[in-house]
Amino acid sequence: MFGVYVTHPQVQIDPDVPVPQWGLSAVGRERAVITAALPWVRSLGRVVSSDETKAIETAQLLADAAGVTVEIHHDMGENDRSATGFLPPPEFEKAADWFFANPTESFKGWERAVDAQARISSAVSRVLDSHDPKVPIAFVGHGGVGTLLKCRLTGAPISRAADQKGGGGGNVFAFRLADRTVACDWTAMEHWQGI
Repeated sequence: MFGVYVTHPQVQIDPDVPVPQWGLSAVGRERAVITAALPWVRSLGRVVSSDETKAIETAQLLADAAGVTVEIHHDMGENDRSATGFLPPPEFEKAADWFFANPTESFKGWERAVDAQARISSAVSRVLDSHDPKVPIAFVGHGGVGTLLKCRLTGAPISRAADQKGGGGGNVFAFRLADRTVACDWTAMEHWQGI
């Protein structure tokens, strides 16, 4: 069976609201609704989400389609960027480039990439260690830590080259539950057909 890591799709950016509290935009919600109608979603036996609003909103749509309850895991959140607060998109992209290129250092007080990778990997492993590998499962969260998790699962060094492509998120990568081997690279959530 398979596991998937799903990144939340487009969000409603509001500089006056803390980033973890941003919700899905109309475009992001529409993409998540389209995805929730796909057959692989109905096969999910569990949906585990970070505690960020955008991730929970995405996870709830998937969980409703699968007939399961969203499980919230606090250690699955995006890398802590509260030291800088909101950065306009061009500045954020430069900061993200630096974050991935310098994984053992902190960008202006951000959580280091190596620490965020250890946290997300540990959180996912703890869930999977007690999970029935015959039951498909989805983890829903932020693309940055999703990329760090993907790097860990593939044994690759931390690199933004492994990141989802631009466009605001809303992507999936899949892995086999039996051996946690990545079986599918980032694919737009509404286009992934399962494995």
